[in-house]
Amino acid sequence: RAGKREAAQALLAGTRGENDAQNVRLIQAQAELLREDKSHALAFDVLTAGLKRFPDSADLLYDRAMVAEKLDRLDVLEADLRRVIALRPEDAQAYNALGYTLADRTNRLAEAIELLDKALSLAPDDPFILDSVGWAQYRAGDLARAQTFLERAYKARPDPEIAAHLGEVLWVRGLRDAAGQLWQTSLKDHPQNELLRATIHRFKP
Repeated sequence: RAGKREAAQALLAGTRGENDAQNVRLIQAQAELLREDKSHALAFDVLTAGLKRFPDSADLLYDRAMVAEKLDRLDVLEADLRRVIALRPEDAQAYNALGYTLADRTNRLAEAIELLDKALSLAPDDPFILDSVGWAQYRAGDLARAQTFLERAYKARPDPEIAAHLGEVLWVRGLRDAAGQLWQTSLKDHPQNELLRATIHRFKP
């Protein structure tokens, strides 16, 4: 927070925990700082090195999958998340992350919806899972069902990325005033959110 990022990295890299769990957390912290700086390639390398030490760490696998998405390494993302699911078959967030990515970045919608249905069965009230389910339904062309899930998600958590998705569905359904009002309300509270800004620009350039 004082701006001494290199010193922070050196401290984390030079610290040894008392057990494997602490060492995994130190690796996560290194990668987290790099992600905050948008140094995604360096974060990927830190996590990859960590996985050589702790190949069955579901936490490191999940974190590397999230970085891989930023680098367009969807092959790594999918492999890592499927390994997380094998290690932790009740991990709703792993199903959600894989399902959302397949829905958002590929045409494998049936597979995405199946994964998201599993995530929803494990965590039926999670707003981010509700958002993912709604987005997958939108990509599949079921606008009414998409709106229902996205409204539930936004009511539970008025997150800017959920607002971006819900606004897009409202706009495509012809509810442009409602979409615009939702976007502007969210933008006021989250002026730097990249997805929200990009979505507004696509529809209201």
